[in-house]
Amino acid sequence: MTQRIVLALALAAVAGAVAWVLRRHQVVDAPTQPRWLAPAQLDRADFARPDAPWLVALFTSADCSTCAVMRPKVAVLSTGQVATDDVEAGARADVHARYGIEAVPIVCVADARGVVRASFVGPCSATDLWAAVAEVREPGTSPEPGLGRRA
Repeated sequence: MTQRIVLALALAAVAGAVAWVLRRHQVVDAPTQPRWLAPAQLDRADFARPDAPWLVALFTSADCSTCAVMRPKVAVLSTGQVATDDVEAGARADVHARYGIEAVPIVCVADARGVVRASFVGPCSATDLWAAVAEVREPGTSPEPGLGRRA
């Protein structure tokens, strides 16, 4: 009887050791996460008022409630120096495809050459958006100069 108990304990120890070794060598895939990105460069000819020194482009979809919240936040930024453009997916699918827009809303703040200097993927507060636009137009004006900047 004692031999059986010792044999059972030895087998359990070997099985435990084998399981431990196998578990250490098992590769576990990281969970997949969507990685939606804002474009880094825009062709200003694709957007409203290409001659304006600054552009705030809002990529949207007609059935996106969050996009509807972002529209007035962007529209109020329109001035002689800042062009704003609501790029709705249904009306301008070609522009969405050209820039690889897979999620909305996306806001891009681009300079006269089309270089995206700040962007937001998803909703943002009006304060953060307006501060990011102010900062790219005149560095040092925002208490949070990193708003909308790529990590």
